[in-house]
Amino acid sequence: MTSLTLLTKVYNKGQLKQIEMSLQATFEDLDAQIQVLDKPVNRWVKVQVTGEDENVAKSYITKQIGICPNSIEEITVNTEWKGYLQKINTPEGLTVDIGILEQKPIYAHIPLNTIQTQLLNGADIPLKKITELFALGIDLPVSIKIKNIQATAAENVIEAEFSPIQLELFKNWQNSLLDRLLILGITTDEATATIERTRLNRDVISIEPLGLFEQVLTCKLGTDATGLIPRIGRYMRNTQLLIFNPKKHNY
Repeated sequence: MTSLTLLTKVYNKGQLKQIEMSLQATFEDLDAQIQVLDKPVNRWVKVQVTGEDENVAKSYITKQIGICPNSIEEITVNTEWKGYLQKINTPEGLTVDIGILEQKPIYAHIPLNTIQTQLLNGADIPLKKITELFALGIDLPVSIKIKNIQATAAENVIEAEFSPIQLELFKNWQNSLLDRLLILGITTDEATATIERTRLNRDVISIEPLGLFEQVLTCKLGTDATGLIPRIGRYMRNTQLLIFNPKKHNY
């Protein structure tokens, strides 16, 4: 039996069932049984894989969904990991959950001065303003690079920065000059259905996933992402909506 923590968090129990059904359908022609544990820790999805083809299933899951590290010993300096924003610690910086679930969760921290250097060319802008500019909200999936690790019996500290992939994503969003509405808590199919129901097809160019349950709506030129919220908000009451407006990036 193989136990894995998938690189995805859930927002409700129904999403656990969605994942289990999807994985079972994927491996229906293999000798691999998938069980999603019904009590996720810190909302991370944990699965157990059994059967003669469990290594094949594990390889597929690792490549297509991603898995979290089992312990801090698997983390090394200069490696890149995906995680979720866990806490916004004004004025210290950001806390990122990368799924290390030992006796208690171990988080990575991005200091404020690192954030200012990477995103703002060193401009002395408060973290609260930075989170507004870059749509940095709790549960946002982000990619980080490990800069320093201090593992002791008393305390485990992981210092990180945004990875080149994450920085490139922000840069592309800035350069496009298009508003984006980030929706945390739904699938791509659910976002698509909502756009069709509200007849916003002409206002939204694309829907891109940041994770299984996190989507980015790219607005057409001239469409204000804030204006979409009243129209779709009633269909997304259990989600978090974040706005990325590149026109505000004048610093």
